[in-house]
Amino acid sequence: MRTNYSGLIDSSYLGQTVTLYGWVHRRRDHGGVIFIDLRDREGLVQVVIDPDTPDTFATADRVRSEFVLKIEGKVRERPAGTTNANLKSGQIEVLAKDIEILNASLTPPFQMDDDNLSETIRLEYRYLDLRRPQMQNNLKLRYRVAMAVRRYLDAQGFIDIETPMLTKSTPEGARDYLVPSRVHHGQFFALPQSPQLFKQLLMMSGFDRYYQITKCFRDEDLRADRQPEFTQIDIETSFLGVAEITALMEEMIRTLFRDVLSVELPDPFPRITFQEAMSKYGSDKPDLRVPLVLTELTDALKDVEFKVFRDVANSAGGRIAALSVPGGGQLSRKEIDEYTQFVAIYGAKGLAYIKVNEKAKGRDGLQSPIVKNLSEDALSTILERTGAADGDLIFFGADKAKIVNDALGALRARIGHDRGLAVKEWKPLWVVDFPMFEYNDDEKRWDALHHPFTSPMDGHEDFLDSDPGQALAKAYDMVLNGWEIGGGSVRIHRQDVQSKVFGALGISAEDAKLKFGFLLDALQFGAPPHGGLAFGLDRIVTMMAGAESIRDVIAFPKTQRAQDLMVQAPGPVDEKQLRELHIKVR
Repeated sequence: MRTNYSGLIDSSYLGQTVTLYGWVHRRRDHGGVIFIDLRDREGLVQVVIDPDTPDTFATADRVRSEFVLKIEGKVRERPAGTTNANLKSGQIEVLAKDIEILNASLTPPFQMDDDNLSETIRLEYRYLDLRRPQMQNNLKLRYRVAMAVRRYLDAQGFIDIETPMLTKSTPEGARDYLVPSRVHHGQFFALPQSPQLFKQLLMMSGFDRYYQITKCFRDEDLRADRQPEFTQIDIETSFLGVAEITALMEEMIRTLFRDVLSVELPDPFPRITFQEAMSKYGSDKPDLRVPLVLTELTDALKDVEFKVFRDVANSAGGRIAALSVPGGGQLSRKEIDEYTQFVAIYGAKGLAYIKVNEKAKGRDGLQSPIVKNLSEDALSTILERTGAADGDLIFFGADKAKIVNDALGALRARIGHDRGLAVKEWKPLWVVDFPMFEYNDDEKRWDALHHPFTSPMDGHEDFLDSDPGQALAKAYDMVLNGWEIGGGSVRIHRQDVQSKVFGALGISAEDAKLKFGFLLDALQFGAPPHGGLAFGLDRIVTMMAGAESIRDVIAFPKTQRAQDLMVQAPGPVDEKQLRELHIKVR
């Protein structure tokens, strides 16, 4: 029987005989003495095999990387000069008395301490990738995060309740994953994009405080912080407003970082409106580690000769904004061109700039192809508003507001990190007062910015009929270092208001009844005021681990093409299964 994990054997075990189980991390033969680094989930311990135990030595001579061993031996101090301060077991070693090979291994496709592996090979051999110390640490961190959340919510009176995985397809923004029903021909379940409707129904059922750490599914284009199946910390509560819900959840995140990372986050978190976030940062999830802000110039450039600026400044929905970069005058033409290509990803047609060489010289102290097309008053206003100094560079965005916000918002974060302007701190904040709706130019209709069950601000119900674009929502997002880690809202608890929201979204009474009839019915039976939010567990753990992708903190993730390379999913099914489901592949 194992006496302890290998990585936990330290000087307190000196002189004791221990029994260890694990994998061969590394085997070294040093002039007749064999060393084995034995690895388990808690770390490594060095095992020494002397030739004066011939049977044990012969066994050790046969082992190779990733063999599974049982080792019995005596703990002793390492010789002077051979200690390893980076290991808990670094002061000691185990002198092996007996070694048993529990299982051999093929030569693995990579070394467990190789940090330069392709993600393809890692995902194909995920069961081996997960043996690597960094992956073991990431998943143990994930466990500690989940447990800290559970402890906090339990102490606050929340109840863990499961909700269905096979449910009804509803329009919630992304495409559903559909599951055909064998019993009900031609009909489909959907995997839940979130437990949104069910957690609202649980409030209507009187449970008052619910939570669930649960899987959600969205069939959408993937990137580093997205997966087709991901994990939410889903929370809902009754009889609390925005201030109370956000205070409760803010304290949960503070407690989480304190318990897991020994980090103290600010108290309280900064709070800005959606409008301020877009105006100053071009993003509703700004990275506050970067001190740069956008400067509004639309009103000041309506009469300039530069047609690109003038046309945008005089167009409905146009925006001109500037981003002043301290010391940016040192940027080369090549670097500016690279940033121009970067903003093109977000729809920007170009990236105008002015280098401020000597501000005191006015126009003559500025370097840019566009300076000749701007008046003295316009240049003076630009320099005054941006606060640019000698040696700085000013980038400009001029287009539809969304394009400018997306492009300059992303550029702000990119330049801030590229040029070492970002502080090395945790920077959380709340973004509040979101619009209820955003206009869909392609389909000429209003879409819910969050989801159609978000409550309007008090007094904004009338806008739902007359001017949906003016309605603000009781919605809130928690942002950390440029990532949205959680978001939610106070929900609609009155059937008449819910019907008005459906009307603003162009959802007819018939469609509403068809898609959400169960919710509309429930609202008529004494639904309490309620609200909540959901945190992205994968994102939180990714940030805490300092990983590059949420795939590094999920045990068995999918690729960016939504494939599992290890089990080869998705894959074909046989004709018999399709016939049972009354499905034909075209």
